[in-house]
Amino acid sequence: MDKLIIKGGRRLKGDVTVSGSKNAALPIFVATILTSGMNEIGNVPFLRDINTTIKVLESLGARVEGNGHLVRIDSSGINSHEATYDLVKTMRASVLVLGPLLARFGTARVSLPGGCAIGARPINLHLKGLQALGAEITLEHGYVEARAKRLKGARINFDISTVGGTEHLMMAAATAKGETVLENAAREPEILDLAQILIRMGARIEGAGTDTIRIQGVPELTPASYEVMPDRIEAGTFMIAAAITGGDIKIHGMKPEHLDALVFKLQDAGVEITSRDNVVRVKGPKKLRGVNIKTRPYPGFPTDMQAQFMALMCLSEGASVISENIFENRFMHVSELLRFGADITVEGNTATVKGGRKLSGAPVMATDLRASASLVLAGLAADNTTEVSRIYHLDRGYESIEKKLAGLGADIVRVQE
Repeated sequence: MDKLIIKGGRRLKGDVTVSGSKNAALPIFVATILTSGMNEIGNVPFLRDINTTIKVLESLGARVEGNGHLVRIDSSGINSHEATYDLVKTMRASVLVLGPLLARFGTARVSLPGGCAIGARPINLHLKGLQALGAEITLEHGYVEARAKRLKGARINFDISTVGGTEHLMMAAATAKGETVLENAAREPEILDLAQILIRMGARIEGAGTDTIRIQGVPELTPASYEVMPDRIEAGTFMIAAAITGGDIKIHGMKPEHLDALVFKLQDAGVEITSRDNVVRVKGPKKLRGVNIKTRPYPGFPTDMQAQFMALMCLSEGASVISENIFENRFMHVSELLRFGADITVEGNTATVKGGRKLSGAPVMATDLRASASLVLAGLAADNTTEVSRIYHLDRGYESIEKKLAGLGADIVRVQE
């Protein structure tokens, strides 16, 4: 098992390029199940979750080959409709294969999902939506079994905005008979990215990126080529890396409009941000101001940036209040940040950070993907040496982050424990 050793206190500067989006690539890979033939997906990041998804597709009969950041998925050989526990347990997004398998074969059997321990994140909205499309659903021995001769369009109103649920039902409805309307749909950029490749495959989809998506079912989809969008969470993490070290970084390939809520809060904290031609320059201030945030569904402040922003607020002047409104168990990084000497108190879904303290390097342990990033950021700003263990979480969502940070001047290395 690997760990990161960070000697903090260095001001980061230079240029860094954002990788393709993990959260966009995963459902795009799954969407290839709906076709029969060779799909080409570009700008794919090298990540554990990507490898897991490839293994799931190969277990179903797909042939997958990669060349750099280009991945070719030949879905013509898919002949299985079952995704087993051994594959699904490590990654929650694996459950997304249920709808496409059902749409293509009329039957599917998929293990209940696993993934980061940041809350229950039930899939009841996914299953409720598939039932509305005409699927018969049963739960037995930890597996979801679904059957339908052909799915039929329906009007589905999500009780809460759900990214995975929106993606899942958009794929399932693409070849359903008639019209499907998804109301209170998630609006994240990754939803639009998935819709765009489905449209290239022949789907008829309108309204992706808004809270109402209309899908006119078509008889079949055909293979397509597509470039995955840049990873907005990785981009946001590098923005905070510049801010927390008082650095000066140019971030290439990102789309700043995907991070408006984060940009506004960073500017409130005193961070200087300018953008031109998809290059964003971030300069950290000499003194950070404490600001409050509340996580919300897109276009609100992203829950996937909450832990990183909390690390930044540990260095700010004054107090900041951070409210987590998406997941009920996403403050697990707090106990580890306290090991740096941070002053944080938690009550319910609210954390109060009293900033202005000098952070001191410490041995810490990652508990989930974004918590891992917050500990790395704290280590970059801390005195002395920080050791971050259990970084397999980090490898699920950040491509070669230690190499990218080292390229910006950080003293960071990966070693085997």
